[in-house]
Order: sequence, then structure tokens, then C-alpha cells
Amino acid sequence: MFASECSDTACHSHCRVMTHIYQHILALVFAIREINENLEILPNVTLGFHIYNDYFTVSRTYQASMDMVSTWGRFVPNYKCDTQNDLVAVIGGPQSETCVHMATILSAYKVPQLTYGCAPMMVKRTQAGFSYQTFPNEALQHVGILQLLIYFRWTWIGVISKPEMNEYTERFIQNTLPMFAQSGICIDFIERTPTLSFSTQIPETENGVAKTGSTIMRSSANVVLVYGEIDTMIVLRILLDSSEFEGLSMKTKGKVWILTAQMAFTSLPFQRSTDIHFLHGALSFSSNSKELFGFQKFLQIRNPTSEKEDGFIMDFWQQAFNCIFHKTMADNTNEKICTGEEKLETLPGSVFEMSMTGHSYSIYNAVYAVVHALEAMRLSHGKHESRGLLNPLWQLHHFLRSISFNNSAGETISFDQNGELISGYDITNWVTFPNQSFLQVKVGNIIPKTPTGNGFTIHEETIVWPQTFEQNTNPEYLVCFQTNVQARTQIVIDQHVKEQAENSNRWHLKLENGAKTHEIYFKECNNVLRIDTDDCFQCPEDYYPNQEQNLCLPKVISFLSYEELLGTSLSIFALSFSFTTTLVLGIFIRNWDTPIVKANNRNLTYTILISLLLSFLCSLLFIGQPHKVTCLLRQPAFGMIFSVAISCVLAKTITVILAFKATTPGSRIRKWMGGSFASSIVIFCSIVQAIICTVWLVTFPPFPDFDAYSVTGEIIVECNEGSVTMFYCVLGYMGFLAIVSFTIAFLARRLPDSFNEAKFITFSMLIFCSVWLSFVPSYLSTKGKFMVAVEIFSILASSTGLLSCIFFPKCIIIVCCGCLNFKAGTDEPGSKRQIFLPDDAIHNFGHIPPASGVLQDAHY
Repeated sequence: MFASECSDTACHSHCRVMTHIYQHILALVFAIREINENLEILPNVTLGFHIYNDYFTVSRTYQASMDMVSTWGRFVPNYKCDTQNDLVAVIGGPQSETCVHMATILSAYKVPQLTYGCAPMMVKRTQAGFSYQTFPNEALQHVGILQLLIYFRWTWIGVISKPEMNEYTERFIQNTLPMFAQSGICIDFIERTPTLSFSTQIPETENGVAKTGSTIMRSSANVVLVYGEIDTMIVLRILLDSSEFEGLSMKTKGKVWILTAQMAFTSLPFQRSTDIHFLHGALSFSSNSKELFGFQKFLQIRNPTSEKEDGFIMDFWQQAFNCIFHKTMADNTNEKICTGEEKLETLPGSVFEMSMTGHSYSIYNAVYAVVHALEAMRLSHGKHESRGLLNPLWQLHHFLRSISFNNSAGETISFDQNGELISGYDITNWVTFPNQSFLQVKVGNIIPKTPTGNGFTIHEETIVWPQTFEQNTNPEYLVCFQTNVQARTQIVIDQHVKEQAENSNRWHLKLENGAKTHEIYFKECNNVLRIDTDDCFQCPEDYYPNQEQNLCLPKVISFLSYEELLGTSLSIFALSFSFTTTLVLGIFIRNWDTPIVKANNRNLTYTILISLLLSFLCSLLFIGQPHKVTCLLRQPAFGMIFSVAISCVLAKTITVILAFKATTPGSRIRKWMGGSFASSIVIFCSIVQAIICTVWLVTFPPFPDFDAYSVTGEIIVECNEGSVTMFYCVLGYMGFLAIVSFTIAFLARRLPDSFNEAKFITFSMLIFCSVWLSFVPSYLSTKGKFMVAVEIFSILASSTGLLSCIFFPKCIIIVCCGCLNFKAGTDEPGSKRQIFLPDDAIHNFGHIPPASGVLQDAHY
């Protein structure tokens, strides 16, 4: 059995129906019907539900909560003997007070409670362990509102909230509004709405909001934040209606309303003909919701004739279509008769919405969350055992906490460690029509913090503004001056201050705060006084001050991307050199049996070319938004690839020297010659680098990080190396191998032989060492994406140096001067072939003089 505490849904003689909340009931029925018809989940189990009404009162909430844990039909607290109506969970909302008060009773019985449409703060921490919110984190909405205000530079706003006794709004005013002030958002007024309870108190409510409406409409703030709940819309409409009588029409004032996600469009019968044009251009937050397959059809086919078990439909139908059924007619009445064939889709949006609202979507997900938890509990006791569902309620909490599933709309539903739904908020723009209908168009969203920032997105070009709204009339230089932590002073020029002014441009004012007196100078700017003092407030971490230092602007996310010119250029160079390396490798493979390829161990030659190819491609890991995988791979991969390449160069250099030493008669060095010796050098040198990289990844692995301080106005998304020491150990070992190769090649540069690569290795290592020696100061002196670009340039430059100095001369001989590659004399068949090329033959492609050296066609 499910229980749901909904606001005014039951219809009694003294109660007026809020037709919009009927969709909450239908969402519950739709979910239960889907589950009962699905044989794959909870087989042989039929779900039912009871719906309770709290009438916006605390006493009714407590009464309904006690009734749920009592024997059905007998209100005997703490006594329950029937087994036919087993309480499994309670879905409560959409008011925060409903959620808090029901938790007082139900938490004592460890009943799972899923709240929708509100984000309450539990009175006791012990109660929070039994509550799950199908509503995103409330703090995320506060961040989204602040981001929205800063984005449009709305620094002068008004606030409407619920009465002071409401804990939900008091938490916002006491904790969140000071955060707004720190970001340069000043509050012109904070008005409280009257308490709305029974419909009989509506006249009292109208009297209470008259003064409030006048204050709001006469304010110079063109943006008003309405921080309320589902019933706040009713009071807001009464408030604006009262302003119309005083000649303060919204059509002439043109204010933008910012509505919180807890609010929804609701109305009472007498407001049916009230104009809703004030919502045109409003911006509202709403919990992420999607249209569910089959829900529209489910609404379209409903009518009082076919739905006999629906105890709400008759009252809703009469209220929505403004008619009465025959059995409820009084004698001699002239009211419209209900036929039962009316269609819900013909109702305007101000009466009933056909698209699923955020609150209804939360109820749907809450039902499925409980069902999936029940299914998990059943399977934990055996796939075909239904007795697992008879376990105590407290055992269900373990499965609810860890539940994660995809609903029929394809959205993943799960709760975090605090029992809050892991989701975000949509930002919608209200567009109203003359027939009392409206649309809510998605124009942005705010999602939990991501590697690219806080997840705030707004599409300004799609927003429809009120016709008379002037977006740039807000004072740009408005600053809130704080005299202490609790007190905030906002100064606006009035006639009294002007009369005391010494001149038209400057005023002197003394603020007395206890024993301290603050003397502050102000300047006039758009009828608002700008503080001309050294007192400042610090911008949040992801904002920075403008040039005038009177406004906090959002920082932009920065990383080296493929879309910008620098990233595109480096990518093109990397791919071009990769293609060139592949071409050179293809040339060498095609001419594998020629002397110039076979000399100095062609396997090492192939290994160097493959390493160079990978090094060019490795540079692409440094471009684009850093992620966990790319951060882990790019530095170790770069270090390993270059270590293999330099190890091969070192092996080739040592091979050249040993080859000439081995020509001495009786030399013992001959036994060291062969492919295994060169391979051993490469393997040993590479293993050392592999050990360094492994220690790095195990102890201090790199990870994606944010740097909000190095560059003004930017949040740099970068890879934190984890350990700078390990990073320089990798570079240092590569430098050590390069210096050793350079030294040995330099000593062997004058050894005679046309195929002696020592000269070219010397030049390549000289370029390599020069590049990486200049890399260190350049890397340390740059910030952000340019630091990454310096490393990419060093990789490309050093790899290109190796490729051009070692392999391009050989390619010229193979491709352009083939005769130099095959110029040879043989004494007789079967004799050893000797190659005769002078030392300068590579540079002088003319006459071949007598040989100055002999190198057997051996494969070292």
C-alpha cells in the first residue's frame, strides 16, 4: 500500500478544488497501473494506495500520519492488527511543512518517506535517515538563481517569501541571501506573503496582501524573486490583483519574476477568469522532467463514466469544466450540465496542464523507486519468494539507498548518501496566451558540478521578455555595504538626502554601528548611491571583479581545445608529422633488404620510427578537455615512448662503436655483437623508465583539477600531475639517456664508414637536449592552456629533430639516389659482398672515389 499526502485534492462541501493538483493523483495512478500490468517486476504482487488530504494544516497532517500506522478504519494510535493493508512507504508533499510534520510520526515507525516538491530540513537528524527526496539538492537551486542574476547583471532585486514561521524560507533568507550580497546582489525589499489555509480565509488573505502588492509594484527593482511553494502562486495572483485596483498594472511596470522549483501554477475557482499575463516572460526553475510514454493518452481517455473507482474525478470534472452532474443538481438550477464526454485537452493550461509537471514526474519516480527497492529485497531472499516483502519496513531502507534504475523516459534515478535525488534543474521561460493557456519553454539548466565548471547553461536568445521590461535599467554600479556580519546597509537617494547634499555629485554620510562610526562617501549613479570607499567584498571562487571592481563576473572555463586556433594548429602538425613518419617507415619496409636499411640494425630503425609515430600521436592526448583517463595516460605514455626511442638511438650508437672495435684481429668484443645485445640495451633502459612511471601512478597519480587563481577571469581545467617530483624524474631520466647518447655519438662521429649514423645521431641529440632544456623555464613561466601548448611543442620539435636528422638523409638516398644504396662490387659468386661508400657520399652525389672504409653487410 502507498500513501500520499497531497494538498487540496479531496473535495468537501467547505473546500475548493485546486484542479492542477489532480495531475499528481493521476501520476500516482498511472505509475501503479503500469507496475501492476508489468509481469517482470513484483510478480504475484498487486500494489494499492490510499490518498490523504492535509488541507494545508498541521493537525490534518498529524492525523493522516497516525492513521497510516493504525488498523485500517480504526483510528487507534500504535495499534495495527490487520495484514491486508501493509504499509510499505509514504509519498508526501508538496509543501515542506507537510514533509516535516509527517516525519515526526512516521520516523518513529521507521517508515520510508519519499517527499516530492519540497526540500525540507528535518527537525532531528534521526528523522533524516528515513526520508528520501525525489527533488534535487536545494543548494544547487540557490547557486542557479545566483548565476542567473549575475549573468544578466540584475543587481537590484526584490524578494517575496513565505511567512517567517516557515523554516524552509527562513533558511533561504538567513543563509542564502547573504551569499547573494557577497556577489554584489542587493535586495530592495523582502516581503512576506500571508498564510493560506482554508478557502474561508481567502478574504483575509486579500486584505493582507494589499499593502504588500503596493510595495512590490512601486519598487524600482524590475526583477522579483519569488521563493515560495505550491500555494504561493495563488497568493501572488491575489497580490497582483490588488495592485490593479491601485492603478499599478503589471502591463505598465514590466517586471520579470523568477520562480523557484517548489512553486507550480495553481489557482482557486474565483481566480479562473483572472489574467495570467503577468507570467509572460517569467523565468522559473523546475526539477528535471521528461514526458512519459503513454501518459498523454492516459489523460485523454479519462472521463467520469469509465473511471468508477476514481473518487476525485466527479468533483474535479465539475470544477474544471464549470458544470454539474444531474445527481448533484438542485431544483430549478440554470447551471451547465456535465455530459462526462468533455475532453481534458480542451481545458486551458490555467485550469489543467496536459504535459507532465515536475511534481507529477517526481511522484512517478518515487513510486518506481519504492517498487525497485521492493524487487531488490525480494530477489535478495530468493527469486520466487514473495515472503521477502513481509520483512520489517526498516529493511527496505538499505535497498532504497542503493537503488539505481532507468525510468520509462530513459532517465537514471538514484539517491546520494543524503537521500537526495541525483539530478539538476531546468530553467524555463513562461509564454502566456490570451485564452489563459501558457507554455514553459526550456531555456537553460543547472546541473551538479562537472569537470567543466558548475554546470550552469542559459540560452538568452530564446528567452521571451515582458513587453515593457527594460533589461538594462538596473543600476550597474550598485554595491551592498556591510557594516558587520549581520547588518547590511543599502543606500538609495531620496529627497531627504538630496536636501542635505553639499553638491549635486557627492554626499557624505555617517553610519553609526554600536560604538563604531563609519564615514562613507557616495556618488550618484542611476538614482542609486555607489559606495566610494575602500571597503570591498570578495568575489566567489568562480567569479572575478570587473575593471571598475564593483561587479563580480563569472569566470570562463579554459583549456586547450581542438576548436581554437592554437589547438587546431598543433593537431594539424601532429597528424602531418605522424603521416610523414608513417611514409618514412613504409619506405624503409619496402627497401628492407638494401644496405642502408640493413646497416646498424634495421630492427632498431623500425622501433625508432614506430616510437616517433606514437610520440606524435601522443601529443593529441594533451589537447581537449582533461579527463581522468587522459590525465593518467598522457605523461607516462609520453615518457615511455620517448625513453624507448632514445634507448634505441643509444643502442644504435653503441653498436656502431662496437662494430669498429670488433674489426680488430683477436678482439673479444665480437662475442658481444648481435641483435640480442642491442635489444638488451633497449629493454633495460625502458624498464627503468617503466618503474618510475609505475611508482608515479601508484603513489601520486595525475588527476583532473581546476585552477581558479592563476589567470584572471578564467577557470583553468588542467591535469594535476599529482607529484611534480615524479614528473621531473621522468624528464630527468629521458635527459640522462639523451646526454649519454649525445656523448657517445659525438665521440663516434669521425669513425669511417658511409653508413655510420653517429654524425646524424649527434645532431639529433643536440636538438633533443636543446629543446627539453629550454622547455623547463618555458613550462614554469606559462600558465593555463599555454603551458600545455609548450609541452606539445617540445614533443613535436624533439620528435621532428630525431626524424629529420636520422632518417631524412637516408630517405634521400633511397628515393632520389638509389645508385648510392646499391653501388657494390663482388669478387665472385658466394663471396662476401662489400659496400664502398666514402664518408662524404651522402652529401656529394657525384663521382664515387675509392673507398675509405669497409663494412660487411652484417645485421647487428
